[in-house]
Amino acid sequence: MLHLREHLFLPLLRAATHFPTSAVSRPSASAASSSSSLHLSRLLLSTAAAARSAATATPFSVEDYLAAACGLTGAQALKASKKISHLKSASNPDAVLALLSGVGLSRADFAVVVASHPLFLCARAHNIARRIASLRDRVGLSDPQICSLLLAGGARGLRTCDIASRLEFWIPFFGSFEMLLKILKSNNAIVTADIEKVIKPNVALFQECGLTVRDIVKMAHLSRMLTTNPKRVETSVQRADELGVPRSSNLFKYMLAITCCLSEDKATARMRFWSSTLSCSRDDIRDIVCKNPAILGYSEENIRSKIEFLTSTLGCSKEKICAAVCKKPNILGFSDENLRRKINFMTTEVGLELEYIVERPLLLTYSLEKRIVPRHSVTKILQTVGLMKEFVGFCNLLTCSDEDFHARYIDPYKHAAPALAECYAKSCLGEKLNEVHLGM
Repeated sequence: MLHLREHLFLPLLRAATHFPTSAVSRPSASAASSSSSLHLSRLLLSTAAAARSAATATPFSVEDYLAAACGLTGAQALKASKKISHLKSASNPDAVLALLSGVGLSRADFAVVVASHPLFLCARAHNIARRIASLRDRVGLSDPQICSLLLAGGARGLRTCDIASRLEFWIPFFGSFEMLLKILKSNNAIVTADIEKVIKPNVALFQECGLTVRDIVKMAHLSRMLTTNPKRVETSVQRADELGVPRSSNLFKYMLAITCCLSEDKATARMRFWSSTLSCSRDDIRDIVCKNPAILGYSEENIRSKIEFLTSTLGCSKEKICAAVCKKPNILGFSDENLRRKINFMTTEVGLELEYIVERPLLLTYSLEKRIVPRHSVTKILQTVGLMKEFVGFCNLLTCSDEDFHARYIDPYKHAAPALAECYAKSCLGEKLNEVHLGM
């Protein structure tokens, strides 16, 4: 039966359900498309029923159907079947899959859509047909764009409502259909949330806080806040204000993202833990949080583990590590392996003492591959070939801007080492830099 459905009915249905329309159709075209879709859905149901009555009377299995007709793996089918176990026949799912096939989705695409949202198969076929027609005729989406929308997470919205009006709002807001897809992948609620009651109030509040559409798009947490209850967003803004980060600061958007994810009680508990662990006053912790809001997102277990790791690796007291963390709390955000490699290079290759690193935790925040190794390599080569004799403070070497670094360590040696600039650029991309490359 499933073999018959897959190889006979779905190809037939795909051909029958494709209604070509122009990018911006006239109302009469939309009505004709919707009417045709409704007629087709009734025809599909009667055709599928007739076929099943003529075939074997084997009891319908949701799990088998998901694997055979939708292309799900055994594990995916088992998981998805639990959400739609109430299905007793393939009549409606067949009609829904036919509509998906009609816009160009392949069997592999079926698997993506159904695995992420099994309930889509339970939507009424005539509703799906009408909503697809609306996307074509009202929004002006092409079939490939509709496919992309469904695969990005739009299937959930299409099952529950006509999402055309929401897309008409979002596409101009985000600037392009492609940007809408990007946001949709991380937050499919944007095609179901109420535009007037939820979205517009949140957008207005963000703009009041000085945030731009670009800020919202770039930060996943902020884009998810667009669909959050406006009262909760207002509370998050108030808490960010109370923590002392000015709205004019570039850090405000990060603080807002953190306060939205953490409850007030949890944030207070985190700050109390920081104060106790680092032996700092609450005011000092507040200052640290204002400079680096992300630390509120670090778990207590992560903080304890990282401090123990740094104490052991840098061979100093916990008090000194806590002092270093107070200077640069974001060092706790790096993995143990990342920090280990930096410390090992600076001690074995550069020759720094561990105490020097502990007193200058800023060194641990720079990229090993893109900053530490390339800059050290340049000065090492210049010293090796006798072009630079004075001692270079390693901290100053890393902290100076790219412009200053070129002005001091690259440009003065254009004639003596003409290939140095090119080799440095390649080193920043991961290529080992040495004097052989310089043609000396």
